[in-house]
Amino acid sequence: MSYSTEQLQEIRNKYVARGVSNGNLNIAKTAKNSTIVTEKGEEFIDFAGAIGVMNVGHSHPKVVAAIKAQLEDFTHPGFNVMMYESYLQVCKRLCEITAGDHDKKAILFNTGAEAVENAVKIARKFTGRSGVVSFYRAFHGRTNLTMGMTSKVNPYKVGFGPFASDIYQAPFPYTYQRPAHMSEDEYIDLTIAQFDEFFKATASPENIACLVMEPVQGEGGFIIPPKRFVQHVYDFCQKHGIIFVADEIQAGFARTGKLFAMEHFGIVPDLMTTSKSLAAGVPLSAVVGRAEVVNAPNAGELGGTFSGSPLACAAALAVMDIIEEEKLNDKAEALGQNLENYLKEQQKTHKFIGDIRRLGAMVATEIVKDPETRTPDKDRTSAITNYANENGLLLLSAGINSNVIRFLAPLTITDEELKKGLDILTKALNA
Repeated sequence: MSYSTEQLQEIRNKYVARGVSNGNLNIAKTAKNSTIVTEKGEEFIDFAGAIGVMNVGHSHPKVVAAIKAQLEDFTHPGFNVMMYESYLQVCKRLCEITAGDHDKKAILFNTGAEAVENAVKIARKFTGRSGVVSFYRAFHGRTNLTMGMTSKVNPYKVGFGPFASDIYQAPFPYTYQRPAHMSEDEYIDLTIAQFDEFFKATASPENIACLVMEPVQGEGGFIIPPKRFVQHVYDFCQKHGIIFVADEIQAGFARTGKLFAMEHFGIVPDLMTTSKSLAAGVPLSAVVGRAEVVNAPNAGELGGTFSGSPLACAAALAVMDIIEEEKLNDKAEALGQNLENYLKEQQKTHKFIGDIRRLGAMVATEIVKDPETRTPDKDRTSAITNYANENGLLLLSAGINSNVIRFLAPLTITDEELKKGLDILTKALNA
């Protein structure tokens, strides 16, 4: 039986929990690279990338072929029951492509939140400590532990407590919103001092198992921390025996013009979490890092029924090949520069476009009521994204004040797709 779009929307309303949101109420039928076609035959240019999942584009032929080939052999014997090669190869590749020449090990899970939660478990087991530090404006997931580590209250935390104990949120720099009288260097000095004071007034270093940092804050609004701040935090962790965890779930796999965003800061994390674009839309996540740390838990203390699905592992191996073969790091930088140039041109006529920031193709612009006061304008941001989503462009917002427009288009986007998307965005800004 074939259902119309309206009938499917009614099924959604009647049978699907309202807790899951939908930025666009159309029904996808096919998707290739950066274009999604609906059941009605309408085309949408994808500037959302399933929230940073589709770095290699929708339905990349090599990913599709890898999944089909795996289906012919088996779908899931369960790695805990019997091993299979693709799981082993993904762990090997992750250990080879991540920074640092020390011995490394990896373990696979399903989602980003799972990866973060297991990184915390590993760090606690290794250090014998319980405390966890994340940052103001951070987002790490929707499980109980990762909700506690997440900063934005509504919609992620309100009404879902109590949360896990011994979790602390440290200050994180936001240079665009610094006090007007401060230079950038003065502001960085201040945030470093505030970070150090945090470990005197709020949390004791000797109780902290790990500190988890997004190299670029994702849901927080694509906030890029100054290199000096990140290096200070890393040095502090090393001095006090705190496991430094880089949450690369949204920023990883070539999004920022480096394979992993921490490479921009010259940091080699003790542990790294990754997911999203790791397997081109097939659920897969990983924790990878120093062998002695990852090895701390005993056999059976980590894992999960579906962790490291063979289908996801096949996709991940294809993704890692595609990134290298198609030079996606270079493409990310070129795409990011094109978006930055476009936004700066629009800024000349639209004074509500505030800060424009990017690391590679991880691009965002802040929508403000006034460029002098920099007051967030949530309503205008919502109007822009709503117009885009109603007129052929998938577009997302972010930020504590929901006033940041973020760009997560596939790194493989064609010039034609990019032009179509920017033409719609121009109309949205003008409207």
